[in-house]
Amino acid sequence: MGTATLFDRVGGDAFFQQLIERFYLDVEHDPLLRRLYPADLTPSKRHLALFLAQYWGGPQTYTELRGHPRLRMRHVPFVIGPAERNAWMGHMRAAVESSPASPEDKQALISYFDTAATSLINQPFFTA
Repeated sequence: MGTATLFDRVGGDAFFQQLIERFYLDVEHDPLLRRLYPADLTPSKRHLALFLAQYWGGPQTYTELRGHPRLRMRHVPFVIGPAERNAWMGHMRAAVESSPASPEDKQALISYFDTAATSLINQPFFTA
């Protein structure tokens, strides 16, 4: 028998849906980040939950519906500097920390989000 995936350990799709709902509660009220999202957050929530479930060992629904994730390409149209990255990461860290995941799984999630968020920075660190 193989080792259970993080997807299995945390409870599957329901965990990721709850994580993303918690995350978007903060994003919805963040003036720096809210402008980067469409008026209706429903599709964004669904896409992120599906992507994360797939990434962590769940069903391939995200790819079936949207194709290859192409994370950087999908974020190119948005101005993402260090401030946006840090705000996003702060909200995601809070969502992960408030989740029922084990300390080890929380650390794995936060580590992934930290790396992914940093990779999406597409603006200089200092602007005029």
